[in-house]
Amino acid sequence: MNTNVLNKLKILAESAKYDVSCASSGVSRSYKKGGIGDTSGWGICHSFTEDGRCISLLKIMLTNNCIYDCAYCINRRSNDLPRATFSVNELVNLTIEFYRRNYIEGLFLSSGVVRNPDYTMERLVKVIKDLRSIHRFNGYIHMKSIPGASQELVKEAGLYADRLSVNIEIPNEKSLRQLAPEKDFKSILEPMQYIQQGVLQSVEERKKYRYAHRFAPAGQSTQMIIGATTDTDKDILQLSSAFYQKPTMKRVYYSGYIPVNEYDKRLPMLKHPPLIRENRLYQADWLLRFYSFRVDEIVNDTFPDLDLDIDPKLSWALRHPEYFPIDINRADYEMLLRVPGIGIKSAKLIIVSRRHGNLGTYQLKKIGIIMKKAQYFITCRELPPKTIHEMSPNFIKNLFISKPKNNPRNLQLNIPFDSAE
Repeated sequence: MNTNVLNKLKILAESAKYDVSCASSGVSRSYKKGGIGDTSGWGICHSFTEDGRCISLLKIMLTNNCIYDCAYCINRRSNDLPRATFSVNELVNLTIEFYRRNYIEGLFLSSGVVRNPDYTMERLVKVIKDLRSIHRFNGYIHMKSIPGASQELVKEAGLYADRLSVNIEIPNEKSLRQLAPEKDFKSILEPMQYIQQGVLQSVEERKKYRYAHRFAPAGQSTQMIIGATTDTDKDILQLSSAFYQKPTMKRVYYSGYIPVNEYDKRLPMLKHPPLIRENRLYQADWLLRFYSFRVDEIVNDTFPDLDLDIDPKLSWALRHPEYFPIDINRADYEMLLRVPGIGIKSAKLIIVSRRHGNLGTYQLKKIGIIMKKAQYFITCRELPPKTIHEMSPNFIKNLFISKPKNNPRNLQLNIPFDSAE
């Protein structure tokens, strides 16, 4: 690797680390004879597989030059920082070389906007097209679609990328216009619509033609910055819920605002990113997607923000003692999912296991229920009657409030550049 490319890599890998919307793909792209790489159904980009293996990818920007001056972005036009731009061939060759050296198993590609959205998008598409068609790269590719890019370029990108995403960044348009005056919701939502149309059209074509090309088979995702504006968790989760109504939206990511531009008075004065709030939003997002909760059950006008001390499901249960305790041997599946300490897998095991006899505490522990939480919300064969009604919600809440730990984790892979020869 020559010195020029290495210097660009250092700059553009650092610039790319603030985008968190690049987790497991959920796509399987099998090995093809004569090609290199495969996804084999594994998660990509610092995700952990079922056997505990960490999967990595090259998370890089084509350029950190940008025509926009978004207040929250480290790469904003007015910032005085080192700038770099890869040529298409440099980035393609870099990806292939990193794969051959077993540094990565896929690519997450984003970019600042130079000249105009279509010019930038065209170069991004050229990178992934060359990887697929010239180098026959079969590994995972996640590409960020540029807001404002044309439908033709978005559709071409979907032919080569496993996943496309467009970051909405700010939960409402008023706040977006305040922090990023050159952007609007239309330029962000239109590419999302193009991706959705492409995926649905591909599904229909594959019903008629077996070998029709798959369009962005892993769907799309987006990201919102948390804490840069005064938007409540209710505002954020309502927007997320609306996105999840779209058939192709797979994930909404939440990124705690990192105060990289402290000089900008439009931004809040934060010492640290709101990581606890970010974590609670991910937990609430999980409830929306897999536990059949509605947004107004998690947050509402009375409780517009999530409780930072306890997880959202426990918070809901403590606010609704009238639903508890439930009989573990009689409750339906949907109600079992609402019990703190019972997950999807354990709820299914309960349904199956109780067909063979009433369940007690021993069986519930073997199933995997977290009895430390669940014991206050359930009854079973011999469980003592210390339920939420014998112990007040506030008392139970205090049992689960943990002291904050100052151990922030940075999951961004730092490539040892000095040894990358």
